[in-house]
Amino acid sequence: MFTVYPAIDLIDGKCVRLFQGDYDQSTVYGDAPVDIARSFYEQGAEWIHVVDLDGAKAGHPVNQELIARIAAEVPINIEVGGGIRTIEIVESYLNQGIKRVILGSSAISDPEFCRLALQRYPDSIAIGLDVKDGKVAVRGWLEVSDMSAAELAKQLIIEGAEHFIYTDISRDGALKGANVSGAEQLADEIGKPVVVSGGVTTFDEVQKLVNNKRVSGAIIGKALYTKQISLGDVMKAVKN
Repeated sequence: MFTVYPAIDLIDGKCVRLFQGDYDQSTVYGDAPVDIARSFYEQGAEWIHVVDLDGAKAGHPVNQELIARIAAEVPINIEVGGGIRTIEIVESYLNQGIKRVILGSSAISDPEFCRLALQRYPDSIAIGLDVKDGKVAVRGWLEVSDMSAAELAKQLIIEGAEHFIYTDISRDGALKGANVSGAEQLADEIGKPVVVSGGVTTFDEVQKLVNNKRVSGAIIGKALYTKQISLGDVMKAVKN
């Protein structure tokens, strides 16, 4: 089943989009993230993808209270990333009704924690592979590691990882179309379908992804806020 994940990125409690992961190039699209989440739910979304951008930069959650409010007030599945670096934080999010937490930087910086999280909650963990020039970027995309996405994913599959999100940073927030071939190549290399993120721009693009066996879902951000894609139309197409 193909899943569409409308995205909510948070800075200072507001809903923003960054251009290519650059914190200095952010656009605010709303200061009521709970209302935005509710509107996604009303248009048929079953999941939302929430990123605590302040948390990603700080290395610990900053907008957790607000995210918990979304979970309490909107009957939708939520996956959350950004600054999740300890098992206590993983558990506190899961206890607040978050369905899945996304581990990115910590998969490289703290493999022991990542291993523990996957052992305890294999189905509630997604691995965010944020890629720049083929290498995995960390710390809210502020640094690039020397490890390839496939290399990291294969290590984590041994520990029980099932869910992977592939983001091409150069496409994120740029409305240039997703790097589908990069996602397909990763899926082939690791033997698991991946969720594609970054640059999904048109309804046609999403329709093509729905039938792509190597892609299990798409995260859509800026194109929803600029009204280039209607979430309601996308959800109808996916369900049909």
